[in-house]
Amino acid sequence: MSGLAAFRTPMSIAENRRAQFDYHSEERFEAGVVLEGWEIKAIRAGQVQLTDGYVLIRDGALYLIGCRINALRSASTHVTPEAARTKKLLVHKAQMRRLIGKIEQKGFTLVPLNLHYKGGRIKLEV
Repeated sequence: MSGLAAFRTPMSIAENRRAQFDYHSEERFEAGVVLEGWEIKAIRAGQVQLTDGYVLIRDGALYLIGCRINALRSASTHVTPEAARTKKLLVHKAQMRRLIGKIEQKGFTLVPLNLHYKGGRIKLEV
C-alpha cells in the first residue's frame, strides 16, 4: 500500500453502535460537517459522543442535533463552547433531494453512524 492510499483510507473517530441495534440501515451516505476550531481539537482528543444524535432537515439543509463534543479546557479559553451545538452537514444537492424524498415518502429517520477522517477532513456517515 502506498503512502497516498493510506492517506485516503477513512480512520474512525467515533461510532454510534447503539444505532445498529435500534435501526435497520437501508442506505448509508457520507456528509461533511461544519465545525469550529475548538470542536476539531476536541474531536482529535476523542471528546465526542454520537449516541444521542440525529439528523434533521430544516430549510433545505441537513443539521446534526444532539451530538456532544466536550470542549478541552486548554483549547477553548477565548470562546464559550456549547457542547450540544447544532452542526450543519454538507451534501450535494442531488443527494439532498433524494433524501428529502425518502424521508417524506417512507418515513425514514436519519441517524449518525460514524464520525471519521477522510482525506484530512472530518466526515459523518449517516
